[in-house]
Amino acid sequence: MNKKQLQTEQTKKKLADASRALFVQKGYKATSIEDIVAATGSSKGNIYYHFKSKEGLFLYLIDEWDREWEENWAAKEHLYHTSTEKIYGLAEQLILDDMNHPLTKAADEFFTGEKKENDIEERIALMFERHIQFNKQLVEQGIESGEFKADNADNLALILESTIIGLSQLSRGMEPEQALALYRQAASVFLYGIAKDKA
Repeated sequence: MNKKQLQTEQTKKKLADASRALFVQKGYKATSIEDIVAATGSSKGNIYYHFKSKEGLFLYLIDEWDREWEENWAAKEHLYHTSTEKIYGLAEQLILDDMNHPLTKAADEFFTGEKKENDIEERIALMFERHIQFNKQLVEQGIESGEFKADNADNLALILESTIIGLSQLSRGMEPEQALALYRQAASVFLYGIAKDKA
């Protein structure tokens, strides 16, 4: 990375950090570009140069959150010895991360809000595709190890992601223990459906 690229990344990071605090405090919809200009001391043109739009800026923060989540998972994945344990571990990490992450409320507003520009829709689709590929790898590991019956890993990855998204939306407002129990039960239902019959 050359000096100009480094400066660009540092500026993006500074803008993103200041904006994150606003999104956490005010929510996605109530935070305007003008609020971000005031908080960062940066011009509107500079913000648009780095992120193209408020949606682009927020998606940058979601990408950062995704990377943090993946790093946290990678640090503890070795603690789970089977694919079944990994899926229970996944459910636990998802609920704890989702309930405790400061951007959760703003992310709900962002994803359920009005129609997005095409490039934003494409970036969201790519993010979900990464999640589905992650799920697919988990399922394939379980099939290869003989824990799960041989089945369509692509479909199972989609079913798992749909379950996670639905749980995320419908567990809002629950106490953490109640939501965690719900996620664990959903993991059990999913695993029961794909478990290899013990002959």
